[in-house]
Amino acid sequence: MFLGTYSPKLDEKGRLILPAKFREQLADGVVLTRGQERCIYVFSNAEFEGFHDRIRQAPVTSKQARDYLRLLLSGAHAETPDKQGRVTIPQQLRQYAGLERELAVIGAGSRAEIWGAEAWNNYVNENEAAFSETAEEVIPGLF
Repeated sequence: MFLGTYSPKLDEKGRLILPAKFREQLADGVVLTRGQERCIYVFSNAEFEGFHDRIRQAPVTSKQARDYLRLLLSGAHAETPDKQGRVTIPQQLRQYAGLERELAVIGAGSRAEIWGAEAWNNYVNENEAAFSETAEEVIPGLF
């Protein structure tokens, strides 16, 4: 499970050093792809395969499912971390997420997410009140 928030920097070659706590789970390879809210999703290869298996069960007659699958997979890139735990974030994904040097890498359970540091801080500020007010009805049986 991916947990926590980290503040790495993007180097001049578009590489990111993965948080040390994430490296073991991602050592065999990662899939980077467009995430929602303009972040980048980071899946282990195994988790991405399971995720893909679940979403491809959606009927091809569903335009919404086709659109989602197209955007998710057309932006996907498989990477293998180097010995220092670095992965290269393709230019297309850096542009999509508006990444500059300062980043936020967060754990989101089954995946990690890469955000521009400012975008992440804005997201937290905009959503903190709603998070505090979340009722049981939003996620049944949670509390």
